[in-house]
Amino acid sequence: MDDAAIDRALITAAFDMAASDGWNAVTVGAAARRAELPLEQARARFPGRDAILLRFGRIVDQAALTDAAADGSTRERLFDILMRRFDVLQAHREGIRALLRALPSNPPVALLLALATHGSMGWMLEGAGVSSAGLRGALRAKGLTAVWLFALRAWEHDASPDLSATMAALDRALGQAERVAEWFDRGAPPAPKPFPEDPIAAPSDTEAP
Repeated sequence: MDDAAIDRALITAAFDMAASDGWNAVTVGAAARRAELPLEQARARFPGRDAILLRFGRIVDQAALTDAAADGSTRERLFDILMRRFDVLQAHREGIRALLRALPSNPPVALLLALATHGSMGWMLEGAGVSSAGLRGALRAKGLTAVWLFALRAWEHDASPDLSATMAALDRALGQAERVAEWFDRGAPPAPKPFPEDPIAAPSDTEAP
C-alpha cells in the first residue's frame, strides 16, 4: 500500500472505532489493527492520535480545493468549497459526530482542532480567490471559521439525504458574513448580530440576524 492508501485505511478505521466506541477509545495502534495495517507503517505515518485529525484535515482541504470553481460570486465559490468539505465529512459521519461529542471533555483536542480549522479556512479563502494575507486576511479567516462552525453544528444534526439543512445554514451564515464584510469595507460598520445560537431552529426562509 502507498502512503495515501495507508492514510485512508487508518483514518477510516479510526472513525469507525469512534462511531462504535467513542473517540476516547481510539488509538493509532487500535485503528491499525482494525484496518489490518502493520504497526510499524502506522507509527511511521501517525506518531499519535492527533496526527489522525491533522492528516484528515489536510485530506478534507485538498478535496475541497481540487478543481474549485473559478466563476460566480465570492459567496457562491465559498459555498461550493465548504460544501465539498461536508461531502468528505459525510463519509465518516458517525465517527465525526462522536468526536464532536467528545470535545467538551477534551480541551487539548478542541484547541488543536480550533487552530487547524482556522488554518484550513485561510486555504478555503485562497481557493475562492480571496486573499488570506495580513491582518485583513486573518480577520477573514476568523469570520469564515465562524461560518464553518455554524454550518458544522447544522450538519451534526442534519439527517436529510441531500444535507438541505446544512446548505441552508451555510447560506445564511455566508450571507451574514458578506453583510459584515460590506459594512467594514464602507468604514463605519454597525455592530453585527451573532449567528443564531441554533442553526437547526433558525427558519430557512429568513436571513440570519
